[in-house]
Amino acid sequence: MNFFEHQDRSRRQTRWLLLLFAIAVLAVVAVVNVVLLLTLGFVSPLDDAPLLSAANLRANSSMLLFGAIGTGLLIGLASLSRILQLRGGGGDVARSLGGTLVDPDSRDPLRRRLVNVVEEISLAAGVPVPQIFVLEQEPGINAFAAGYSPSDAAVAVTRGTLETLNRSELQGVIAHEFSHILNGDMRLNIKLMGALFGILVLSLIGRRVLLHSGALGRSRNSGPILALAIALVVIGYVGLFFGRVIKSAVSRQREYLADASAVQFTRDPGSIAGALKKIAVHGNHSYLQADSEEVGHMLFGSGQQARLLATHPPLLQRIARVEPGFTEDDLQVVAERLKRDEQRQKKAAAQEEQRREQREQGP
Repeated sequence: MNFFEHQDRSRRQTRWLLLLFAIAVLAVVAVVNVVLLLTLGFVSPLDDAPLLSAANLRANSSMLLFGAIGTGLLIGLASLSRILQLRGGGGDVARSLGGTLVDPDSRDPLRRRLVNVVEEISLAAGVPVPQIFVLEQEPGINAFAAGYSPSDAAVAVTRGTLETLNRSELQGVIAHEFSHILNGDMRLNIKLMGALFGILVLSLIGRRVLLHSGALGRSRNSGPILALAIALVVIGYVGLFFGRVIKSAVSRQREYLADASAVQFTRDPGSIAGALKKIAVHGNHSYLQADSEEVGHMLFGSGQQARLLATHPPLLQRIARVEPGFTEDDLQVVAERLKRDEQRQKKAAAQEEQRREQREQGP
């Protein structure tokens, strides 16, 4: 594959989606201004003029300016607060999902291999070696990189990843995660999550007003205030929904970018393609048992089943991008090989258990 061409395409599409996200936020501010005019009253020099006519907009410019600044500040401050909350080190995220820190001097063969691969990709990418975690309770094939910057990043893999992938495929997965670190995807997603929270705050304020609507009584001003509260709830949730749709689309493009970057780091399209194929035929796929909604955009594969708000492109599309000659029939070969490997591992484990019991029983 031409990984530079794929990277450029993903970056261009990401920029368009981010522009669309910014337009969506501005649209929320504009709609709130319109609602303010409708519910709190407006000055009209021309009674027969439409609400949004130039004359009416000039006459209500002070209210529009106040509404725009107020709404923008509210969304901005709420977003900043949420971003600061999410800026914790990647190790905190890994531990919250049940991750166990890997000792760099571990003698366990699988963990030793993982440490070696992470160190190799760190050297190839030119970034410090991050903390390494294993999600012991997760049988699916998945991994993620977390943190706000390379200095506080952490890489975590599931137990299924360690036990199912060979060394080359593990390199592809780790290289994919390092791409997220280098391309600033962690910072980007945290900022988008903050912006979504800022939009959600509008709904939360509206709900709070409605919950305390009894205190307003039946005063003359209660009607417009309640109408504004209802409008804020609707605007907030509608804006949040479309914001999440755009954020998911951004995440899917960053996955394509990370796949292409993984090929650049490893110079082997088969490494990441092999890992994706095994996810497609694996019994647990890439799904996590822990709640992965908050970290879904960080994962190598989808942490849960989703369609409209899917954070990852379909597996078959990802495989076809890095391996153009791929056909779905190829998965049958992978499934059969994976089944034979599992049977061989079970047989070896049974033999080891039998030898252990014989040692315990003695001569």
